[in-house]
Amino acid sequence: MVSLEEDGGEKMGEDSKQKVVNLLIITGMSGAGKTTAVQSLEDLGFFCVDNLPPILIPKFAELIIQSGRGIERVALVIDLRGREFFDSLFDAIDGLSEREGIHFQILFLDANDQNLVRRYKETRRRHPLSPTGTPLEGIMAERRLLQDLKGRANQIIDTSQMKPMQLRDKIINQYSQQSSEWTLNVQSFGFKYGIPIDADLVFDVRFLPNPHYVDDLRPKTGCDSEVANYVMKWTDTQEFLTRLIDFLNFTIPHYQREGKSQLVVGIGCTGGKHRSVAIAEHIGETFRKDYQVRVTHRDIEKNK
Repeated sequence: MVSLEEDGGEKMGEDSKQKVVNLLIITGMSGAGKTTAVQSLEDLGFFCVDNLPPILIPKFAELIIQSGRGIERVALVIDLRGREFFDSLFDAIDGLSEREGIHFQILFLDANDQNLVRRYKETRRRHPLSPTGTPLEGIMAERRLLQDLKGRANQIIDTSQMKPMQLRDKIINQYSQQSSEWTLNVQSFGFKYGIPIDADLVFDVRFLPNPHYVDDLRPKTGCDSEVANYVMKWTDTQEFLTRLIDFLNFTIPHYQREGKSQLVVGIGCTGGKHRSVAIAEHIGETFRKDYQVRVTHRDIEKNK
């Protein structure tokens, strides 16, 4: 890992006062992939520190802000190897919330008990909270300890079904283009394939007329004008969009004030190919004039 030098610790000049540091705190269950995550972030150019005691976070943040080295993106790994300092983490997080020049997020990595036990057995490691007991005992104790921290996380990634390379790809996709600009992520999906685990808000549009039952439209997608026009022509669609856009216009500023750097909105229909795609595209186009918007279609290529 890169080491921090204190060669830039003089009083801040006028330029450094304008500096904003994006700080990502990585935590979560032991065995859920924190090492893979921080290595991926290091490859993206993040200044990474592994296992920093939480009590040192305020001092570390001060040094980063005062540093003349142009550090703008920082990732800190906090895990149970530093559990004797763990109680001080919430105080440190609250302090960061009040500090100018720091924009921070918490990334929590999780996995189900079955996969965590399997990973411990494969590596023959002992769980840090159960050095003489079973891995499951340690996992259960760790979940209890981390439940409040998980509730404060900005993003939770469930790695139960992920291979290390898949987690790496997700981290790179998430943070390679990250900027201080607030982002609205709109994702269409099919309920038959499951709800996106990283969605903040989910809206079900399966009540709208389904182009799947129109022979000429079935092979097309919501990105095609014929399908989009069919979905949009109904009174129910227009009323739904009016209410949904009003709701998002009301809630987005509140999410921004809370400190979230992005909002993930899931739009779901049965297969994720027609209605949800058309609605997601319309929402993206509506908000693009005011925000940085990213529209993705998770299941559009399935069942082709």
